[in-house]
Amino acid sequence: MKTIAVLGTYDTKGDELGFVAQKIRDQGFAVLTIDVGTGKPPRITPDVTRDELLASIDADLKPIAGDRGACVALMGRAAAALLPSLAAAGRIDAVLSLGGGGGTSIATAAMRALPIGFPKLMVSTVASGDTSAYIGTKDIVMMPSVVDVAGLNRISQLVFTRAVGAICGMVQAEVESDAANPIIVASMFGNTTKCIEIAKPILENAGYEVLVFHATGIGGRAMEDLIASGMVAGVLDITTTELADELLGGIMSAGPNRLEAAGTAGLPTVIAPGCLDMANFGPRSTVPDHYRSRLIYEHNPDNTLVRTTAEESARLGRTLAEQVDRYGDNVTVMIPTKAISVISAPGQPFHDPAADAALFEAIGKTRKPVVRIECEINDNAFASAAANELLRLLANR
Repeated sequence: MKTIAVLGTYDTKGDELGFVAQKIRDQGFAVLTIDVGTGKPPRITPDVTRDELLASIDADLKPIAGDRGACVALMGRAAAALLPSLAAAGRIDAVLSLGGGGGTSIATAAMRALPIGFPKLMVSTVASGDTSAYIGTKDIVMMPSVVDVAGLNRISQLVFTRAVGAICGMVQAEVESDAANPIIVASMFGNTTKCIEIAKPILENAGYEVLVFHATGIGGRAMEDLIASGMVAGVLDITTTELADELLGGIMSAGPNRLEAAGTAGLPTVIAPGCLDMANFGPRSTVPDHYRSRLIYEHNPDNTLVRTTAEESARLGRTLAEQVDRYGDNVTVMIPTKAISVISAPGQPFHDPAADAALFEAIGKTRKPVVRIECEINDNAFASAAANELLRLLANR
């Protein structure tokens, strides 16, 4: 029998959590109740108490009892330590939680510690806003509670019952996957889509499964996390544009650790400066004043691109080179010298030979191999060369 963990603050949400636990049992599943409350005693007796949870990380709430924020953070850390061990031991097959801001913070911290594919559902009062901090790079399903999680009424019972149906459905769903082929991860953007579309079948025909990540900040972080998980055989990092957003304060930064995971893992890697000609902002009105005089291109009404200058391009090139220098011997940097994006090609809005030259010169100072190809990044010649270079590195590892 499959077991679903019902995790939550049983001191404040005990009745609601008890309701969903019984609904799950009614569907023929076992339930493991886990209390992550930080205040009064739980309203119903959980299977895993908060004291047991905290003992797993040798912690105690008493010294910080007056600081709710610190208590929430500690309980989130304890839950994040426990849930993966329960999942690995086969004691739970899914997790469902209900909560407000504090409960959501605790529960999603635990959910983020679980592997991709493990069913995770959070019914929350904050699910209708920006949930990026709660989800991170994991596949957490956020379901708005509509009304507050503060008692059982005709709306909350409806929402909670549908949530039970959703988590039970996730557990019952059979996943069919051919896990025999080793994984290659690739980064892509709208301006480099054709390159990946050409390279992907070359790699697949060689026996690899190619997972493509959209280089929008969260995509880059998700790719880095997967690389760090040990599931990846090789990396085709064609679209390193998130470095530009990190430098210019754009909305699609993947943080300062972008490009680190493959080097740390020692994976065969091909890197290109795809879309380092642009930083991303929202609607044109959101572009900071100090960039308004720049070359600006409205990719769509919600995405405005700012062209990087020669000075910024040189800094980006140095950053890329410094990161690549930390890799082993199985990395190659490939530069399409005619265009690093669709809109940087001759005759296009972001065509700037001086900026590109500064970028390429700085990248060329890496101690690792650099291959320059006289073509655009989306040309068949570049895409094929990048894919075949990665296959060569994979064969020689």
